[in-house]
Amino acid sequence: MSPESLRHSQRPAVHRLRLLTVNTHKGFNVFNRRFILPELRDAVRTLSTELVFLQEVHGTHHRHPLRWKEWPPTPQYEFLADSMWPEFAYGRNAVYPDGDHGNALLSKFPILAFHNHDVSIGDHEVRGLLHAELDVPGDREVHAICVHLGLRESHRRRQLRLLCGLLAELPGDAAVIVAGDFNDWRRTADPLLAECGLHEVFTRAYGAPAKSFPARWPLLPLDRVYLRNASGHEARALTRRPWSHLSDHAPLSVEVHL
Repeated sequence: MSPESLRHSQRPAVHRLRLLTVNTHKGFNVFNRRFILPELRDAVRTLSTELVFLQEVHGTHHRHPLRWKEWPPTPQYEFLADSMWPEFAYGRNAVYPDGDHGNALLSKFPILAFHNHDVSIGDHEVRGLLHAELDVPGDREVHAICVHLGLRESHRRRQLRLLCGLLAELPGDAAVIVAGDFNDWRRTADPLLAECGLHEVFTRAYGAPAKSFPARWPLLPLDRVYLRNASGHEARALTRRPWSHLSDHAPLSVEVHL
């Protein structure tokens, strides 16, 4: 046995981990009047969270630092990771003259590999699936996929099929966590994703997805957490202060049992 394999075998298996998913709205509050990313970081740091799924997070922006003195010198996902999450991955989706934004994953576990899958339909919206394999101690592989789907239902249906295609390439016994902003206010994703073995945590626990948008008065179930070969517990939509004032989406928090 190699020294690396020996170290891995000596680590205690992890059977539970907590995740958070949130559309960060590029670090601004609901009406883009305030840059609140430092406040969001402080709030996320109060939670015992091993995995953080982020959507609409900036990699770069050239003009915002000139206007907002609190703008971090590092990419937003690195600023949020800080010293709490030593591992992070970024999937750049939208690129424009002033910068770029996309999905990101922050992890307390090593990220063995990651890849950003372009699931854009046409040129109207740039969308991606950020897939990472995590080094979680235990007997099975653990995969995390951070999702941000399109606004058009026809696009979302095609993107969900692409997601199922990605899942089909993973080992059948691997634990899979899929979370993010599905923009699925018509609630059509559950039966489509059930075909590829996923179940939605809030639907299983409460009979319906969590209402997460708009954050201050949640009416629409846009954000989701789906699992395969794992179970979800203590599922909560964080709709009270400070969360209701830190983005236009309420974050979702779930404890996953592997």
